[in-house]
Amino acid sequence: MSEHDFWRALGQQLRVDSIRCSSAAGSGHPTSSMSAADLMAVLLAKYLRYDFTKPENPQNDHLIFSKGHASPLLYAMYRAAGAISDEELLGYRTKGSRLEGHPTPRLPWVDVATGSLGQGLPIGVGVALAGKRLDRLPYRVWVLTGDSELAEGSMWEAFEHAAQSGLDNLTAVLDINRLGQTGETMHGWNLGYYAGRLKAIGWHTAEIDGHDLASIDAAFAEAISMTGKPSAVIARTVKGKGVEAVANKNGMHGKPVKDAEAAIRELGGRPNISVTVAKPEGTAGPHRFDALGALTLPRYEIGTKEETRKAYGDALAALGKARGDVVALDGEVSNSTYSEIFAKQSPDRYFEMYIAEQQMAAAAVGIQVRGWKPYASSFAAFWTRAHDFIRMAAISRANIKICGSHAGVSIGEDGPSQMGLEDIASFRATWSSTVLYPCDANQTARLVAQMADRDGIVYLRTTREKTPVIYSADDDFPIGGCRVLRQSPADSVTLIGAGVTVHEALEAADRLAGEGIAARVIDLYSIKPIDAAALRTAAGDTDAIVTIEDHWPEGGLGEAVLSALAGDEAQSRVVMLAVREMPASATPAEQRAAAGIDAESIVEAARVAVSRIQPASAR
Repeated sequence: MSEHDFWRALGQQLRVDSIRCSSAAGSGHPTSSMSAADLMAVLLAKYLRYDFTKPENPQNDHLIFSKGHASPLLYAMYRAAGAISDEELLGYRTKGSRLEGHPTPRLPWVDVATGSLGQGLPIGVGVALAGKRLDRLPYRVWVLTGDSELAEGSMWEAFEHAAQSGLDNLTAVLDINRLGQTGETMHGWNLGYYAGRLKAIGWHTAEIDGHDLASIDAAFAEAISMTGKPSAVIARTVKGKGVEAVANKNGMHGKPVKDAEAAIRELGGRPNISVTVAKPEGTAGPHRFDALGALTLPRYEIGTKEETRKAYGDALAALGKARGDVVALDGEVSNSTYSEIFAKQSPDRYFEMYIAEQQMAAAAVGIQVRGWKPYASSFAAFWTRAHDFIRMAAISRANIKICGSHAGVSIGEDGPSQMGLEDIASFRATWSSTVLYPCDANQTARLVAQMADRDGIVYLRTTREKTPVIYSADDDFPIGGCRVLRQSPADSVTLIGAGVTVHEALEAADRLAGEGIAARVIDLYSIKPIDAAALRTAAGDTDAIVTIEDHWPEGGLGEAVLSALAGDEAQSRVVMLAVREMPASATPAEQRAAAGIDAESIVEAARVAVSRIQPASAR
């Protein structure tokens, strides 16, 4: 059998297996898989370098299905390569199967979860950046994209960043099959439109018939020979190719082929072709950056004032000196988040992502695929733009560290567009997440260091203005803990804050003491995981709890406390102070007063709460 005949037969087998598994499941996307089958047949048989028996091999290429709904095609490729059995293939989408409706890293050959369109290519950029600048290995990143997702702005963030970074180890394979879920895509089969945009950005392009095997071969050969720029193979394909009943017909998206057996006969029956995928030739391990000594975190004197965002930058730089696996990313605000300190110290491990927060989140996910420890920073408000990427990062079981600075109304005069007031809620709601909100510089430094080895999505919230340093540089702040800053047997109310509101709570406690009201003060620096035991103790010891947060009430610190106390026998009254009205420009102190989260507001809330509760002796 000639090379081309083999590829043709393999492409048909990939179509057949896509139909078989989706028909067995009664759901799936066979037609979206069939359009790209010839492209993937040539890639699998000739160009991909991958050891399926050793998916951890650092020399392996990376194949990412940005069009994750074409999972039947990916799983058919795995069967052809001998990675999965036919029996497992036919268990697609069933309970307990590793072959989920959209790929996830439950399979060892899948780097990241895809399925939310517009994310695979941006993540591929991150993997390619790791290959060029961190690992310094010759592996190639192949990304199969659909044409519907080319309407997503995140795809163009990725295209631009790949070109700007000269990622000649990245090849995007654009499956232009014309039809989306509900009709024709924005540009149909206008390959020239896509090629024109990509060429203007700085990509090498090849416009081909995606079912012409010689053209596919030539385009892939061009791509791997290209230097200095990424390559895009822009392929005109037919959705449902090979089966007359569904080929190039609208309304077939996401549906199994009605008569699977007839479709399989039309495709030539059920071949059983095996592919010996070429293994990478190199044996070198990834590059490693030298550590410059033991970790020495910055130290701040008690009684002074410092911004927690500055402490983040200082601590990140210190961590970068001590650990060569730590990298940093920022979205053109590094002089505000203070990641610029790391950038100046360790430029080889710093990535400027510009004003493209979705690409920054995706790049962090791609970089961690290769075992690096990415810390990504921006304003807390701007991470909301990338929330879906963070949600998908959790599905990818990714380990990334995120810093959101300029949180809450406490940023002051910039106004509400710059105020992160939803971030605690969105990160708390993310699976695998940790949410930390330090109140002083020494606490911040300690938490930054702990983030490095914590799995999942780890979020640190920092403050713009300088806050008093109240902790020693030698204090420990275990994740999942809290600090009780004021406590006595006579406590009648507990004040719970985090970040900037801890200092307001301390001032309020002093004022209340002058009125004869003893107040316990808790610094809830770890909002998730939360110290439920300490909260239950406070609820049992005091008559009322007042939570204070520089955040909307929905999903923030107050609701985290209520959740921790749910079902507890203690009957403390809980009062939530939070930002409830849309803020405008004002000084930080004026903002907190207007929002009702300053010391005076806390004192009043505590007075009212205590006055409504019977004395403990009367219970």
